[in-house]
Amino acid sequence: MTIDIIITLSIVLMAVVFFATEKIRIDAVAIIVLTLLTLSGQIDVKEALSGFSNSATITIAAMFVLATGLKNSGALDSVGELLSRVKSPWLFLLTLFIITSLISPFVNNTAVVAVFIPVVIAASHNIGLSPSKSLIPLSYVSQMAGVSTLIGTSTNLLVDAIAKQQGLPGFSMFEFTPLGLIFLVIGCAYLLLLNRWLLPDTSSLSNEEIGHGKYVSELKISADSPLIGKMADELALNDTYDVYILSVLRGNERLSTPSHQLLQENDILLVRGEVDGLMELREKYKLTHSSALHHIQQEKNDELMVAEVMIAPNSHWLHSNTFLLNRLWNRNMVVWGMQRRGKIIRERLRTLSFQVGDILLMSLPKEDIEQLKSDHNFILLSETSYRTKSNWRAYFSIAVMATVVITSAIGIAPIVITSLLGAVAMALAGCLGDEDSYNVIDWRVIILLAGLFPLGIAMTNSGAAQFIADHTIAKAAVLGPVMALAILYLMTMILTEFMSNAGTAVLLTPIAISTAQSLEASPTPFVIAVIFAAATSFVTPVGYQTNAMVYGAGGYKFTDFIKVGLPLNIIFFVLGIVFIPMFWPF
Repeated sequence: MTIDIIITLSIVLMAVVFFATEKIRIDAVAIIVLTLLTLSGQIDVKEALSGFSNSATITIAAMFVLATGLKNSGALDSVGELLSRVKSPWLFLLTLFIITSLISPFVNNTAVVAVFIPVVIAASHNIGLSPSKSLIPLSYVSQMAGVSTLIGTSTNLLVDAIAKQQGLPGFSMFEFTPLGLIFLVIGCAYLLLLNRWLLPDTSSLSNEEIGHGKYVSELKISADSPLIGKMADELALNDTYDVYILSVLRGNERLSTPSHQLLQENDILLVRGEVDGLMELREKYKLTHSSALHHIQQEKNDELMVAEVMIAPNSHWLHSNTFLLNRLWNRNMVVWGMQRRGKIIRERLRTLSFQVGDILLMSLPKEDIEQLKSDHNFILLSETSYRTKSNWRAYFSIAVMATVVITSAIGIAPIVITSLLGAVAMALAGCLGDEDSYNVIDWRVIILLAGLFPLGIAMTNSGAAQFIADHTIAKAAVLGPVMALAILYLMTMILTEFMSNAGTAVLLTPIAISTAQSLEASPTPFVIAVIFAAATSFVTPVGYQTNAMVYGAGGYKFTDFIKVGLPLNIIFFVLGIVFIPMFWPF
């Protein structure tokens, strides 16, 4: 083992630890890795910056714009209307799977799930089906379908770029489709047949068990409130409004035994209940939001909308709070309540840092709803009856997306060029706002990919990839390349449950190529194994962004993903080992 291998593997180990523990932001980890590799001499400056000019990084940035253009134009709104017409739960799921399977290969699956979550929740309620029966399947099917084309996930594009950098010819638009269709058909059949037994029915659970639908809110007692001088336990709020008083805050003091306190003007009630109960309580007892400034501002608006909004993965409001959101996002918006998956909040809302999956109850003027709907930092779960009317931009955005895919698939122009032209076309057509073309790009992902790309170069240049391959996977060579393929697939499948898919792909793609060289076999099947294992992560809610998105919205437990996802991962593992060598021989 050389000193270069030791240095590179030490940096890799550090990155894996940071990715798994999430103590540092993923984009910051990528920059740290990039800097250490450069300073230690494992890569030169040109190689260090190669990820920022790489075609995969640019294509992924353009795809964020294209996906948002489709979403903002209303091109996907008809999906909700179609699903709402289906009355059978089984047919509803089948229809959802077909629609998701048609869209996810060409639109980033995170964007697809963000658009579909509120649609699926509303449609599920209409047919008497618990949303928990359909949201995990939505996440899983979007992953299965996304891996079937080159542009379906950022992982596919990243691995393709690393493969080209290592001297491989790269992959065509639909090269993954045959195996992807097998995964998709069998995966959908599994979810359809076993949905009834594997997925929980959260509608049969109490709100206390799942924490879904009940918000913690801060309500301030105004000068003319009939609550003044009353004892909290006399009000029977729990019986009348299904609202429970968690705490009474007076000044900087949290009063003990809140139910036995005589209430005073300016007391703040920290209460928990459903939307209707909280609103009725507020109106009846003349309560305001704990921020008087925002109350005054909203009183000036004739028509306010109430919305339930989820904090999206990679939202730039993560680790922020309601105080900053009120002042920096929209001064006319008020956060009335908040719920956090698996926890009953007992602290003041302004002291809590937002986490992925937190759901906010907010009110804002009707004219600001469009701003909320188009903001990729949030996922709008519900609102009052306000919908964007379909217009020519919906059809235009679909035509642009189709042109991008078709022209690159038949070889007229590379995907990086067609996707950039498509993004410009949507921006010029008004499918996005003036600044949206920049704001909708998830720059954390872009920095992550650009920063990690040189890691693959360092793994090869230092010999670290060959060293790992020789001392792990290649030792299975005595049992044949199929066994080596199985070990690589298993390594990728396990690692991607605990760190980013991109990080896993960057780390293991050079090892896959080195393994093939050690076995004197074609590297293509080994790279394909990394692609499919990294892009289909089902066992944990943190293994893939779409899993994290449905985790809170569906009222799931962590173990629900293990129960449903582990058998599916095992099935895909077996399918991969059987079919990869058939489509891409050793």
